[in-house]
Amino acid sequence: MSNVQQFFSSLNITLPNALFALGAAVASYALMHGALILFRRRLGQLSEERQHRTIAQVLSKTLARTGTLAIIATAILIGLSVLDLPEPWNTRLGHLWFFTLGIQLAMFLHRAVKIGSQRYFLSHGRGAADHQVTVAHTVVIWLLQTAVWVVFVLAMLSNLGINVTTFVASLGIGGVALALAVQNILGDLFASMSIAVDKPFEVGDSISVDNFSGTVEHVGLKTTRVRALGGEQIIIANAELLRNTVYNYRRMSTRRIQFALRASPATPRELAARVPELLRAIVGKHEKARFDRAHLKTVDQNWIEYEIVYTMLDTDYNLYMDTQQAINLDAMQMFEELGISTAPPPQQLLLQDAPEARDVRGADKTAANEQATGAARPRILKH
Repeated sequence: MSNVQQFFSSLNITLPNALFALGAAVASYALMHGALILFRRRLGQLSEERQHRTIAQVLSKTLARTGTLAIIATAILIGLSVLDLPEPWNTRLGHLWFFTLGIQLAMFLHRAVKIGSQRYFLSHGRGAADHQVTVAHTVVIWLLQTAVWVVFVLAMLSNLGINVTTFVASLGIGGVALALAVQNILGDLFASMSIAVDKPFEVGDSISVDNFSGTVEHVGLKTTRVRALGGEQIIIANAELLRNTVYNYRRMSTRRIQFALRASPATPRELAARVPELLRAIVGKHEKARFDRAHLKTVDQNWIEYEIVYTMLDTDYNLYMDTQQAINLDAMQMFEELGISTAPPPQQLLLQDAPEARDVRGADKTAANEQATGAARPRILKH
């Protein structure tokens, strides 16, 4: 008991001053606890309003990290602050203030980064959580949270009087050495972060890259897995994937179709001129197809060629193939009704038998040559 009295006497703390500090601590705890309850209740009301829903929900979930222990520690520090403490206790009290408020702020930011990032990924995607919770998103959140705690630790060391400049420089040199050692892995890591933020494609999208096509199944930390049209799974590094041109067919709004029809070059001019309008009618009767043009493009000795262009208003591939098949069948029927042949023009081949050289002597040699020359008669085959 005497030791405690000597300790308080060394701090110049009297009984009235101690009681006042205790009362200030209790009152501070009651006020902070009550204000926190009222603030949470108000945020709950704002979360029901559409225009303030997002911010209110983020703040409400962030304040959920405020624990009773943090309120008690802050109230005790308020009580100690009303005391006229000598050095070095006054300086130590300042360090405690910095540590208490800093760690609480870091916890708030830690929580806010997680909630805010998840809501960002959900709002900029399809809205389904199971499609958005990917490894790349987790890495982005982890890096941001790590940055918050690194800044807090450095600030805490600086507050304690430690020179962090040399420490930060050492970390920078070590980071460069580590980055050079694992640059391929870091390249894929940053590529996965780029995919997560920029979203050139997402899980479930049908894409075409370089020499393969398929559906994206998983975007990982280092690789992306694509289920090819043949059924096999293709695994490609994220950095390698982004170095190529990616065609995302899921985000198509329309599908432009261009194809050609050929007919015999012997088609009369009057019949050939009627074909484009008939093709317009054939394409136009399909509800999801918008006719663009049909022209006689090529005329030569082998065929006449029509070029037809239309746009599918629905990107479904099966619907496109069904429509194209129906157009082809109707075009065949149209050519048949007009009497236009689609068969290639007949070709003539000239075949000639090669004479056989016989080794004869004397008078028989001339007779053999005459016989061989007479046998070389051309034959014409038509097909």
